[in-house]
Amino acid sequence: MRCPFCGNEDTQVKDSRPTEDRSAIRRRRFCPGCVARFTTFERVQLRELIVLKRNGRRVPFERDKLQRSIDIALRKRPVEPDRVERMVNGLVRRLESLGESEVETDAIGELVMDALSNLDQVAYVRYASVYRNFREAQDFENFLSTLQGEEEKPAPVDD
Repeated sequence: MRCPFCGNEDTQVKDSRPTEDRSAIRRRRFCPGCVARFTTFERVQLRELIVLKRNGRRVPFERDKLQRSIDIALRKRPVEPDRVERMVNGLVRRLESLGESEVETDAIGELVMDALSNLDQVAYVRYASVYRNFREAQDFENFLSTLQGEEEKPAPVDD
């Protein structure tokens, strides 16, 4: 592993342990060149995913980009980082297990919205405002009214 500070190729692993949800291995590393310490995470990757953008471009899937977009929606919200990490891990696993090597951005967006709706309603609305490209306040009102309509539907009655 190359040192992110000095570029030295000869770094040493000082400690390895699984993350709390056991989805990755956390490694503490030491660089003898610049004496820096840093952490890396090793995750299982079931398949290489390609994201099919709306304009037709194909780009490699980036877990960090997914994480950043969710973090932006959750900024200043009272959600534990562990729950967010589990959600992101679950989303990546679902994407990898779809059986397709190419995934459309719309499919990713819908999965994220579904996960956020169960995690935090404010983050859900924030993410939806960007994902669905809200342009004016009326877009928010329309979205919130459909959201409230879903919550007010009576539960089906079993006979």
